[in-house]
Amino acid sequence: VQLQASGGGLVQPGGSLRLSCAASDFSLDLHAIGWVRQAPGKVREWVSCISARDGTTYYGDSVKGRFAISRDKAKNMVYLQIDNLKPEDTGVYYCAARQRVCNSDWLQYSDWGQGTQVTVSS
Repeated sequence: VQLQASGGGLVQPGGSLRLSCAASDFSLDLHAIGWVRQAPGKVREWVSCISARDGTTYYGDSVKGRFAISRDKAKNMVYLQIDNLKPEDTGVYYCAARQRVCNSDWLQYSDWGQGTQVTVSS
């Protein structure tokens, strides 16, 4: 299982970004994909997940209404659209995989990409 996150960058508050996660060597029909972020000096925080079977989406309370996760199974890609970015969204964003169903505990994800940096600053 290989995951590669991309799409991060420096954005002003209120801006938007779309993060991408390329999944290699496994099927999105069998693996749930989550996004986990880590702010400087803080523990990792699970923010979103899309389940394997039916693509049900889940969000952490701190990002509901601003983040949207989606997937393109034909391309084996998962996306995280982030709108109305806030300085507290700054951090490294990782995509991670686990078998079938989502879990809001980031420790339950077994395979991880390398992360992409998101910086929100004016």
